[in-house]
Amino acid sequence: MRPTYRLFAAVKSDRFLTAGNPTGLTGLLTHPAPRSQLLYLYSSTLAKVAQLPAHSVYRQSVEAITKARLDIIEATKPPGYQEWAERAQKKVKENPDMFGKDADISKVYVQARLTQEKDHLDMEWDGEKNVPSALEGTRTAEEKDPHMKKIRAALSKGEELQGWETEPPLEASQIAEIEDKIGGGLIEEVIQVAEGEHTLVDTILEFKSWEDLEEKPPQGQWDYFARDQHTPGTQEPPKAKN
Repeated sequence: MRPTYRLFAAVKSDRFLTAGNPTGLTGLLTHPAPRSQLLYLYSSTLAKVAQLPAHSVYRQSVEAITKARLDIIEATKPPGYQEWAERAQKKVKENPDMFGKDADISKVYVQARLTQEKDHLDMEWDGEKNVPSALEGTRTAEEKDPHMKKIRAALSKGEELQGWETEPPLEASQIAEIEDKIGGGLIEEVIQVAEGEHTLVDTILEFKSWEDLEEKPPQGQWDYFARDQHTPGTQEPPKAKN
């Protein structure tokens, strides 16, 4: 039922979904590259969650769900994918400094910089230039060094690959099939959940939630919340009257 929201939001049914079009859910627009985004999020989440102990219940559940959904995404390839993959693999080999010497296109993720053209006539001007304020006082070279490292790191992350060809888009029918198999609503909603999990893993790693409490809880503290403690068991069926 949820994917029908997209049908109501669209004026006509096309072979491919148009990025930025309404999905029918307020504030949620059609994603430009859902397959690439999910491949990155799921692969990155699995790599991070592998840092947790193997006995962690959180790790076990996240790995099971993420691997199942990753298999669905990997199995669904858009038209022209094989030809694109060959061209992309060639591009990867031509740039060993950026991707690594033995990089595989199936494990390489390139984030496209999607910009929307704006008409300067539609932009408001408040009469002042947005000039950031400088820090007061003089700073030594030691004080400047951490700031310069942050700037260099930001610039290195923003390194662009010229001539990269984006992955072919999935057809609308393929996206609908993925949504049916995952059962998590629209694919844009699935991406939001994957993004949240991707961030949550960092929090779990930071606070080491799998470790025991520093102060042990009193004996029987959690008995009240145990399963099936306050509900009667299965009743026997009434006996037939003679």
